[in-house]
Formats: sequence, structure tokens, C-alpha cells
Amino acid sequence: MDDRLQIDVEGLKNSISKNGQRVPVLVRPLEGDRYNLIYGRRRLEACRELGIKVRAIVTEVEGDQALRDQLLENQERRDLSFIERALVATALLDGDHLEGAERTNRGVADVLNLHEAGVSQLLSVVRTVGEELIQAIGAAPGIGRPRWEELKKALGAYDGDRDQLQAVAHAAKSESSGSVDEVSERAFLAVLAAAKRAEKKASPSRKGVPALAIPGVGAATVKTGRQGKQLKLDLTTDEPDFISWLEGNAPKLITELHERWKRSGD
Repeated sequence: MDDRLQIDVEGLKNSISKNGQRVPVLVRPLEGDRYNLIYGRRRLEACRELGIKVRAIVTEVEGDQALRDQLLENQERRDLSFIERALVATALLDGDHLEGAERTNRGVADVLNLHEAGVSQLLSVVRTVGEELIQAIGAAPGIGRPRWEELKKALGAYDGDRDQLQAVAHAAKSESSGSVDEVSERAFLAVLAAAKRAEKKASPSRKGVPALAIPGVGAATVKTGRQGKQLKLDLTTDEPDFISWLEGNAPKLITELHERWKRSGD
């Protein structure tokens, strides 16, 4: 699991070339002669580019503790951006870093030292925006949760080709100068602008859709599109914690509804 979306090792490579690798990386042994890197990704990459052996400490630690150590070192070097934390949360939930019983929103919250609702927000952004588009944009450390939520909302109404938005991100990067972080932030802003333009064009077609009152919850509008292959739900409620919970549990709930639908046809 990468600890950065892009790795800049030039300065570190120059230092190691002149002074040697003073700080070893930390690894744990796997089967055979392979090792799993706990932390020290930049040092490892710098040594690879220099073509030299890597000094390492080999330690026997449990997988979740290794991940905690990795996150701790990353956060001490520089706070993870919002979207980096979101990708880590997604990797924890979808991968095998945690045991099955711990592979829940609550388990991820424990590792990241967040509230469960915060994890739900992270996951919902990744699921709506998509990892490919996020990778195209980059870490964007200056872009916080409100702007990513804004992009998520715009993409909820986006009917275009996601590849076009990735192209917008890559074009913004190629036309920009500055640090990796600055270029990434410009890529985000370009994608957000493109998505909002598409949202604005699509908004007139949604006018006149009646809101459905849901007792005890709020109101919602439901619309189908793409020749009956797409459903959009716009829910309004006074309970933001419920929205966060719903976002985090949406895949499970949809799967359960799909099973109920299949049983209804038996």
C-alpha cells in the first residue's frame, strides 16, 4: 500500500549518495526470502534509484501493528492529506491488512484514530469520485474535506465519461509548474470546475421531480436514467450522522436489497 500518491526522492537520494543511508527501513519477513515494508518507502526508493543495497531492521510484528507504525511515521513526516487518508481507509476495509472481524468501519476508525462517522465520510468520497480519478489528481494536500465533498456532490450528477475528467486532471498537470503538491491542487480545481459545469447543464432536467416524504427521516427524490440502468437518490434529513452511516453502509444495503429483489421473483 503506497504511503504517497507521488513520491519525491531527489533530495533524499542526493543525501544518501553523499552520506550513506543513516536511517534503516523497517520490514517484516514473509515466506521465502521476501519482506513486507512497514515504513521507509522513500529511503527504499532512493536506494533503488542509486542501485545500492538497503539497510533494514527486520522485525516480527502483527499486520495491524505494522500498519499503525507505518501511518505514524507518515503522519510525523507530513500530515496525510484528506484524500490520502481516504485511500488508506479504503485499503484497510477492502484489503487484508486487518483481520476479518476488525475489517469494519469501526476497526478502520481505531487504526486511523477517527470517529466511525469520519471513516464513513472518507469511504464515501473514494467510492463516488473513484480511485482512478483520485490517482489522476494526486494528493492535493491543500484541498480539504469540504472541497472533496463538493466534488463528490458534483459527480453524483455527472453522466459523462470519467476518462474525460482524468484527461482534464492530466492536462492541468502538464500545463502547470511548481511543486508536486501545487500541481496536484490545480488538477483538483480543474476537475471540480469541469464536473460542476456538467452538473449545471444537467440540473434543468431534474426540475419538477416530486419529493417523497419519508416519515421520521426526511424527504427524498428518486430518478432513473440511462435507459433504466441508473438510479439517483437525493435524500434530505436533519440527521447528518445518519447520512454518514448510510454512506458507509451503502454497498451492504444495496446488496441486501438486491437479494430481496431476487427472492421476490421466486
